[in-house]
Amino acid sequence: MFQDTVASSTTRGGGAVRASEAPEVAVRLVGSLLALAIAAVHVADQGGVSAMASPGWIGWSYRLIEVGAVLTAVVLLVARPPWLGWAAGVLLGVGPFIAYVTSRTVGLPGDSGDVGNWGYWLGTASLVVEAALVVLSAGMLLAWRQRWRAATAAAG
Repeated sequence: MFQDTVASSTTRGGGAVRASEAPEVAVRLVGSLLALAIAAVHVADQGGVSAMASPGWIGWSYRLIEVGAVLTAVVLLVARPPWLGWAAGVLLGVGPFIAYVTSRTVGLPGDSGDVGNWGYWLGTASLVVEAALVVLSAGMLLAWRQRWRAATAAAG
C-alpha cells in the first residue's frame, strides 16, 4: 500500500524535487538503536542490570523504561502497521525526558537530591538520545499519516 521509502520533497518552479530518500528499514533500525541506547543509559545509571535505584519506585520505573525500550526496539523493526512502533518511540522518549527535567527542577518524591544537578553527563546523554527518538518518531508518524491520507484519498 505504501512505498518502502521515506522521502521529503520541496517545490521549485512548480515541480516537486526529491530532497532525500532513505529506505524505511534503515530509519526503523535507527529508531531501534535509539531505543536500545535509552535502555543502556538507564542500566548504566542504575549501576548495572542487577542493581536497583533508590527509592524503590524509581528503580522500578527504570526497569519499566528498560523493558519498554527493548520492546519498542523490537516493535519498530517488525510492527505492521509501522505507526505502532513510532507511537511507542514517542512515549519512550517523552516519559524519561519529563522525569529527568522534573528531578532537576522541583525534585521527585523521595529523591530531591538531584535538584539543580544539570551537569550529570549520563543524564545529558539520556536527554539527547530521548529527544532524538522523539523527533524521529514524531516525524515518522507525521509522514505515515500523510501517506495514509494520500492513499485513502486515492482509493476513495
